[in-house]
Amino acid sequence: MREFLDTLTAWATTTGIKIVIALVVLFISFKLINWICKKILKACEKKHADKTIAQTLTYALKLLMKIVVVICLIGYLGIDTSALTALVASLGVCVGLAVNGTLSNLAGGVLILTTRPFKIDDFIEAQGISGTVADIRITHTKVVTPDNKVVHIPNGALSSGNVINYSEKETRRVEHEFSIAYDSDAEKAKKIISDIITAHELVLKDPEPFVRICEHGSSAIKIKARAWVNSADFWTVHFDILESVKNEFDKNGINIPYQQVDVHIKNN
Repeated sequence: MREFLDTLTAWATTTGIKIVIALVVLFISFKLINWICKKILKACEKKHADKTIAQTLTYALKLLMKIVVVICLIGYLGIDTSALTALVASLGVCVGLAVNGTLSNLAGGVLILTTRPFKIDDFIEAQGISGTVADIRITHTKVVTPDNKVVHIPNGALSSGNVINYSEKETRRVEHEFSIAYDSDAEKAKKIISDIITAHELVLKDPEPFVRICEHGSSAIKIKARAWVNSADFWTVHFDILESVKNEFDKNGINIPYQQVDVHIKNN
């Protein structure tokens, strides 16, 4: 009994004190970590940061700090932490591989916000999607298509792929190619197209409109027409020219050829 009491006393004065100190430190550390994370979250809310992202990152930071404290205290108690450290490292690798795409999107969002290849309300084409940029978030960009569909494009793919920005420049070029039959008057057709473009109030005078024959096709003469407009007027001018040219061609007897096949039957 005496030996047991001596052993218990020795353990209490060494390991027991360490356990008490470790528990006290654990309690205080966890309280301090919770307080720090709450302060960080409130600071993010004051700066109107994204609530979802702020809460997620704060929770991850709190969990990481608590894990570090626990590992340090286990080492303080004299317990071998090599196996535990290896386990945590393995879990870290697994988590890293799992969120690899998310981290790529996060980096892409930072890159987009830094380089600014487009901004909100720009009309862009990227990743096979065309539409107006409605919102640029840290992991994805929200694009509204002309038929009012909302598409969320990951920033990782968006930052590493080609992006066509139709709104960055103030002016755009409207380009058409018209086909007329070989027996139609090409000069008259060119004048009709040129007069329509020149008379349109939304077409810019500088640079001057361009109307020339661009190809002698297999079944038609092709005329290229180019005109510069303000970016906001692009589609209005595009459709106006198409409709006006068709109407004027019909009035002036300019034929627009279509594909046809002549079949010859030989009777033996």
